[in-house]
Amino acid sequence: MPLSPKVYTWLCGLFASLGSIIFGYDLGVIAGVTPASDFQRIMGPKWANANLQGLVVSILVLGCFFGMIPVAYAADLLGRRVTIQIGAGIYILGGALQTGAQNMSMMLAGRFFAGFGIGIMSDLAPLYQAEIAHPSIRGRLTTLQQFMLGIGAFVASWITFGCSAGLSGQAAEWRVPLGIQIIPALPLISFILLLPESPRWLAEKGRMDEAQATLARLHAHGDINDPFVVAQMNDIQADISKSKEIGEASWSELFTVPSNFRRLSLGYILQFSVQMTGVSAIQYYSTTIFKTMGFSSTRILLFQSINSIIALIGEAACVIWIDATGRRIPMIVGNFVSGMSFVVGAILMARWPGTVNNNAAHYIFILTTWVFNFFFSACIGPLSWAYPAEIYSTRTRAKATAITSSGSWISNFFIAQVTSPAFLHIGWKYYLVFAICGHTKFVVILDAFCADLTLAFRSALFIWAFYPETTGRRLEGRPSALR
Repeated sequence: MPLSPKVYTWLCGLFASLGSIIFGYDLGVIAGVTPASDFQRIMGPKWANANLQGLVVSILVLGCFFGMIPVAYAADLLGRRVTIQIGAGIYILGGALQTGAQNMSMMLAGRFFAGFGIGIMSDLAPLYQAEIAHPSIRGRLTTLQQFMLGIGAFVASWITFGCSAGLSGQAAEWRVPLGIQIIPALPLISFILLLPESPRWLAEKGRMDEAQATLARLHAHGDINDPFVVAQMNDIQADISKSKEIGEASWSELFTVPSNFRRLSLGYILQFSVQMTGVSAIQYYSTTIFKTMGFSSTRILLFQSINSIIALIGEAACVIWIDATGRRIPMIVGNFVSGMSFVVGAILMARWPGTVNNNAAHYIFILTTWVFNFFFSACIGPLSWAYPAEIYSTRTRAKATAITSSGSWISNFFIAQVTSPAFLHIGWKYYLVFAICGHTKFVVILDAFCADLTLAFRSALFIWAFYPETTGRRLEGRPSALR
């Protein structure tokens, strides 16, 4: 019995999201392997330097930034599938270097190459998903990026927890978790070409018959005369004809054409500001953060593993409800709750640190982390990838999403690099960075005994005022507010 079009499209999008499992695994695994005594021995005396600790974490994101640079050229020249395949190959090289690392230099090289591959895959996965999806399921399909990322982080957390408990002190305690990261890249590099190519890319290359056949296969059981398929092809052809009149998209016109610059600004601001919620600080340094509250190493890894379950639940909820709720409301609600979580966390860290005997306060701190993680995963993280992929034209989409992604990587690198020395030197006060600069932009005045809180709601209001709804619209039928 042939698969229904929606099931087939879902399976294609799901397979393309394997790169997100890889990304999530790398985000989760590093926090679990760096405390291992044998890992620190292999890294050598330099590991005592907080800046170098930060570099081991953040160089992955630096690799992601450099990886997204050639994406626009490769995706337009070679297609979406081949470019994803190249990214998977580079990632496997990076994973192998990390697993076999004999010193810090080898680990840094492995992290960089892994990040380079992730930068390619994570940039193209939501773009590919958006280009093959029916408008009625596009939100759910593109938010698979974050859901699969959550699966990767979930697997990494429990593997590092198990290896820490069962292989403590051995090389396998950290080499096994790092080696496992290669596994999901193997089917991706082997079978990605079995997926249909993006019909919009095929049409852009003048392969109209193939584009229409692909649309029919994805949405109409192969019927090229289906009304939806015909309407989609007409939209795509009109978009491409208009683009050809203007010529090939240049990088400069993304900044000089007002409608293009408006879309680019919205996408870039969204991606950049997501990291300022503090999500990367928690992902990379949860073991350090929880340690300041007086918890043991085993309990910390357990909390981290539970955190990954909560994130996965939030991401699953987003996949289920996103096409019903739209894009704007979840982002506004998620930003508000996420900022409040850091405000409460900062108060708890300031008044009841690990040196103070108050178990209730310490566990409430863990709870605030879980609340933040749920709302980030359900409302902010998935949409930061889905929304930009929906607002660009076929002609500019590859270049624009590459620039948009750079906002995430730049801010991610910054947070990953400064978090370790920041906690070393200013401790709980670092949490105020996210309370103030996060999406909700709370203005917080906090002293040792009380907290005076003013809520500005600036980012939530910014989303309400400037981000149009994209739910249910064809990619070629963008809101007039974006033109």
